[in-house]
Amino acid sequence: MLNKEEIKKIIPQREPFLMIDKVEEYTPGESCTAYKEVREDEYYFKGHFPGNPIMPGVLMVEALAQTGAVAILSLDENKGRNALFGGIDKLKFKKQVVPGDTLKLEVKIIKRKGPIGVGEAIATVDGKIAVKGELTFAVV
Repeated sequence: MLNKEEIKKIIPQREPFLMIDKVEEYTPGESCTAYKEVREDEYYFKGHFPGNPIMPGVLMVEALAQTGAVAILSLDENKGRNALFGGIDKLKFKKQVVPGDTLKLEVKIIKRKGPIGVGEAIATVDGKIAVKGELTFAVV
């Protein structure tokens, strides 16, 4: 289990844009399972949407990307580097995520060639899929 301070040793994101709270398990270069506790006081709920707070889909995708970044940047050869979006494919939003939800984030690296790779990404709440798709990344 990694806490936020340990996560920050692997990926460069910082508050308020660090979108994962803890890592349950990870295998460098292969996979990562992380969690995001969706709190009522998140900065984006002030405008998305007043009186009906819903976590923006793009931020769920970012949380998945950061989860995948833990997997890929934890490799010794990638320490101190960054993983950038190269593409998003087959992405579907299936469930709204609201304050009080715990977002379980799972990314499995399914392809790697040089600095480019693809992660199969799934975010769930209480076992129900909220977001699913493939994220392409480039390690720089």
